[in-house]
Amino acid sequence: MNTGNSKNVLLVVLVAIVSSIVTVFGYNAISKNNSDKAGSGLSGGIVSEDVRGYANTFEQDKNVVLTNLTTAEGYPDFTEAASKSVDGVVHVKTTTVTQQQYINPFDFFFGFGDRMPSQPREQVGYGSGVIISKDGYIITNNHVVANAREVSVTLNDNREFVAKVVGTDTQSDIALIKIEGENLPYLTFGNSDALKVGEWVLAVGNPFNLTSTVTAGIVSAKNRGNVMGGELGIQSFIQIDAAVNPGNSGGALVNTRGELVGINTAIYSQTGSFAGYAFAVPISIAGKVASDLKEYGSVQRALLGIMAPNIEEVRRHDPDKARELSLIKGVVVEGFGDRSAAKAAGIQKGDIITAINNTPVHNFAELQNQLNRYRPGNKVNVTVDRNGNSRSFTVELTNDEGSTEITKGTSAINTLGAKFKQIPDEKKRSLGISSGIEVESVESNGLLRKEGINKGFIIMRINNTAVNSESDITNIVTATNNSQDKVLLVAGFYPPNGRTQYIAIDLTNRR
Repeated sequence: MNTGNSKNVLLVVLVAIVSSIVTVFGYNAISKNNSDKAGSGLSGGIVSEDVRGYANTFEQDKNVVLTNLTTAEGYPDFTEAASKSVDGVVHVKTTTVTQQQYINPFDFFFGFGDRMPSQPREQVGYGSGVIISKDGYIITNNHVVANAREVSVTLNDNREFVAKVVGTDTQSDIALIKIEGENLPYLTFGNSDALKVGEWVLAVGNPFNLTSTVTAGIVSAKNRGNVMGGELGIQSFIQIDAAVNPGNSGGALVNTRGELVGINTAIYSQTGSFAGYAFAVPISIAGKVASDLKEYGSVQRALLGIMAPNIEEVRRHDPDKARELSLIKGVVVEGFGDRSAAKAAGIQKGDIITAINNTPVHNFAELQNQLNRYRPGNKVNVTVDRNGNSRSFTVELTNDEGSTEITKGTSAINTLGAKFKQIPDEKKRSLGISSGIEVESVESNGLLRKEGINKGFIIMRINNTAVNSESDITNIVTATNNSQDKVLLVAGFYPPNGRTQYIAIDLTNRR
């Protein structure tokens, strides 16, 4: 080997060694930086906008995503994202039993007599769900599983499982259910904040009971409010034009990397079928709700404690003022709640909130989108415009009771303060009832006892839904606890010949 070649070889070796050292040190520095960010968590201090700890709740592996793919012609390639997504999206079947009342004609014409025995009617519903952990946690819509007596899940490989409802939230229309399995295929959380209008997305679900259906479209708008007439508690939906139909509810909205960025929830249609507009709950909100339901049994909502003008309401009475408000880039603080975290931090009436943790907010929907990812006790930096000057305040968010405490949900049985036992079919026939469960015992300070329901009482229906087991009661109470009207209407009687009683139980009247 000549001297020139030796020098060249030595130079190559030195370059390789130096490159390796730089790579190792660079990797360690990046890893340390990422580790520091991940370790900041969501409790205490200013919550980093880069930290989304909800995936950690479900032990999702990091970096299990695809790169953006294109065809040879340069067009987006959805095949890999679709292939990855269909295995993580499931078919959800629910069974609900309702009672169909028949009125005794004597009661109708002469004002006496009694209702004839009610007839149970079984209803079967279908929807979709998204597996978000290898051990079987699944996100779906609340309206898919609401008041369901039985929930079953079918995977893309046709395996069937019985699912347990972990928790539901009517305000976001998100529910968390669980099947027992190991190493199940699941979708990893993406960054719904990073979605851009015009970006390609896929909707994966089971429209019209057709399993494993993938449709493509673009993001039509973000932070869309007044969906479903504003009935839902969140007003920051992702609007898409991918075809979504009945049965898609609870399914996945994924980006071209195969990441879960939303849960398909609603369509805008005058016919009940797809008409060009569909809406998904961003995963920044749905993931947080699911995490709360798993960890605490109820959703932890963080509030600033401010009142903001409703532009649509103002427009009905004062169009000029509404036009003026719509030009403001931010949220006007019109007033404060009885106990306000914002007021305690120094924010004043008339201030215009322009950013949360340096993320700009242009309207109330965007403000709500930011707040929905935090919990009571988290501290956020709120930027306001006060008479043309920008000011920042650190606000410790509170719950709806004005406290920074995390509230844990209790089981339905504990809420009612009672034990129940199932009634054999033979005894039901002798009592002339089609559904019912017997109160086995009550606690002296329980809600049932407070409303006069004691041992031996037969509960036939709650909120006009038949009950035959403790799980039926659990599902109904859980759904009611997460609704705005937290009242149970119990229909039952004392055997053998007691009259039917209708008793209202206010779930907010806790022990």
